[in-house]
Amino acid sequence: MLKLYDTATRMVRPLELREPGTVSLYVCGPTVYGPPHLGHGKSTLVYDILRRYLESTGLVVRHVSNITDIEDKIIERAEREGRPWQEITTKCEAVWWQAMDAMDVLRPTDTPHATDYVDEMVAMIGDLIANESAYLTDDGIYMSVRSVEGYGLLAHQRLEDMLSGGGDREVVGAENKRDPADFALWKFTKPGEPSWPSPWGDGRPGWHSECVVMSLSLLGENFDLHAGGNDLKFPHHENERAQAVALGKVFANHWMHHAFVVDAEGEKLSKSLGNFTNLLDLVDTMDPRSYRLLLLQSHYRSPVQVNTDTVGAAERALAGLDTFARRASAAGVSGDIVDDELVAAFRERMDDDLDTASAMAIVFDAARRGNAAIDAADLDQAAVLAGSVHALCAAVGLKLKAVADVPADVLAKAAALDQARAARDFAVADALRAELQADGWLVETTKAGTTIRR
Repeated sequence: MLKLYDTATRMVRPLELREPGTVSLYVCGPTVYGPPHLGHGKSTLVYDILRRYLESTGLVVRHVSNITDIEDKIIERAEREGRPWQEITTKCEAVWWQAMDAMDVLRPTDTPHATDYVDEMVAMIGDLIANESAYLTDDGIYMSVRSVEGYGLLAHQRLEDMLSGGGDREVVGAENKRDPADFALWKFTKPGEPSWPSPWGDGRPGWHSECVVMSLSLLGENFDLHAGGNDLKFPHHENERAQAVALGKVFANHWMHHAFVVDAEGEKLSKSLGNFTNLLDLVDTMDPRSYRLLLLQSHYRSPVQVNTDTVGAAERALAGLDTFARRASAAGVSGDIVDDELVAAFRERMDDDLDTASAMAIVFDAARRGNAAIDAADLDQAAVLAGSVHALCAAVGLKLKAVADVPADVLAKAAALDQARAARDFAVADALRAELQADGWLVETTKAGTTIRR
């Protein structure tokens, strides 16, 4: 059984399923006002890896991930650029999916848009007002956090220690709040801003009201797993939970949060800090699979640096796996046979709080032994190891290239290079390498042989 660290209890505990055989998963999705950055890439890849692994074990995953298509930052950009806000959200969402497809991220089962659920949000806010958990001010409707039992569960802080104004997101009219930690459920809009009708006046929903409505609408109460980045624990997830609790609803059973992508100084990558890097730059210039492998070689709860050096190292490691897949294919041993003990060892590591680094060490060791088996002409052993490597990589969404997208004459030169090295004719080997490099090929030679790629 998969065990994951639960933010609420601060324990690694089994992921208990509401419905046997089915996992209900909600992942906070993007606010579509700009291109995706590397942090977005980590978030989507971490939960894509989780989903693929769960599905590889035979579970059905209902994966819901929202699109926040109305929010202050969207309106600010629209006003700054003099453009319709819908134009910005439509274009930015298209860019988002372009990046996700390039990284081979599975589309969520459901991708609810916040603007499609405004009526449900208005109804929920009305219920919160009715039971005196929310109140009306001059600039909107606010949630009274003191009315919520156990507020601060995810932040593990006393209410008095909470950041005022709902964390790092400023709330206009904060002086109207009864308590500094109260947060906006409904914001009255200014002329020219997007708005929807409500019994209290035209406005738009607060960010924290969007996800609680969409998750409960699509997954129902007591869904299995709510996930996102560490920055969402407070205030966003805390405030989502507060609204559900105030309505007497059972919210998420398990909370999963991943660590940030950081720069060389350990600072979180973000647009506001000026160290933002566009995710499309990575997928356009490097093998997109290398970002997935980089994250697989680390732990989701650990910060990770994503740059040309770290992604380049992952790209080289990936090339080694590809080389084994190609050698196995050329030897006719890339079948469907798997080593049950290898699979069991892999799952044991994955089930221990998604320990992908240890799980991938098993994969690399299997590839190493597979190469040795091919060298020794032990094709039966090579077939089992090749099948296992393919299966285990597929379980985390890593697709190996068993057939090189390289012209036959180039492959022939690479084979001649290996033959020259085996014969210790290093002058010929160096000449062949120089020819390949002059034609723009990257030439990497290891004990397993020579890999050619652009």
